[in-house]
Amino acid sequence: MTDRDISEIKELLSSPQKIVITTHSFPDGDAMGSSLALYNYLIQGEHEVTVIVPTRYPQFLRWMPGDDKVLVHNMERDKAEQLMSDATLIFCNDINSASRVGDVEKALVSASAVKILIDHHPNPDIDVNYMMSLTEASSTAELIYEFIDRLGDTDKINVAVAESIYAGILTDTGSFSYGSTSERAHQVAGEMIGRGADNLKIQGHIYQDNSLDRIQLLGYSLSEKLTLYPEYRAGYISLSKEELTKYNFRPGDTEGLVNYVTTIKGINFATLIMERNGFIKFSFRSTGNFSVNEFARDNFGGGGHEAAAGGEFSGSLQEAIDKYVALLPSYKDKLLS
Repeated sequence: MTDRDISEIKELLSSPQKIVITTHSFPDGDAMGSSLALYNYLIQGEHEVTVIVPTRYPQFLRWMPGDDKVLVHNMERDKAEQLMSDATLIFCNDINSASRVGDVEKALVSASAVKILIDHHPNPDIDVNYMMSLTEASSTAELIYEFIDRLGDTDKINVAVAESIYAGILTDTGSFSYGSTSERAHQVAGEMIGRGADNLKIQGHIYQDNSLDRIQLLGYSLSEKLTLYPEYRAGYISLSKEELTKYNFRPGDTEGLVNYVTTIKGINFATLIMERNGFIKFSFRSTGNFSVNEFARDNFGGGGHEAAAGGEFSGSLQEAIDKYVALLPSYKDKLLS
């Protein structure tokens, strides 16, 4: 994003706008953290601001400032699409393609509003007027800070903005443990604490407020559903709809589950294969040099980062597992390098 872009955006924001902020389906901590940080910043101006998410998001993120103002598209479709149509400015957070917003895509693409992308995923492919895309950033939440900073508005980073940015960085770096955790990520997170974000409270909300069902699902997944392929340094967990129902699954209950597989000695490539309504969802993680972004893109119509990506499959759970396992031999050299 050039200095000229920033000047033009500042000019836009100098007068009241009808603003929509949207993000990807099944929003995670960075999607919600970046979106609500931007929301809490923008409402300090004379704007009408709405966060529209395609689907529900985890209960452990429902504490975030502005949560009660979020509109879920698949629960209030007509209202959400009217707001998209009426918007004069739309922010697209934490996505590199319009397809990532799921059922919101048609309304997003057809909207006449000025569109701004803020994202840290590789290979952005979306029609927008302005783009802040930095793959070296730890998270989109980190980029929201950079965006506000470049607008010269860091004095507007209040506790609500700071907590949201901190939560986004915390979750997308795996509590500052992933390879994406940079010096800058620590600097921004530290500044957010300085501006009032209670890091212990946020950590508690996200990681230490689990339901018994979620903990039992975790135990069941690791003890009964884990399959390893040491010869490929790979492993996967699969979960059917019936198994999820048994443990009263709610969005977010499997968040972080796939990461346990990569903590096993000798395993560098981990996959969660989960049956959802009408499709199979894949979550991929890598702790070595293996690009799960490439694996997801080439085989499961997905993508993400080099070490964390997702994909989908149309078919049965067993067919998805069979396809995944059949692919491993062809990637052996890359998996073992």
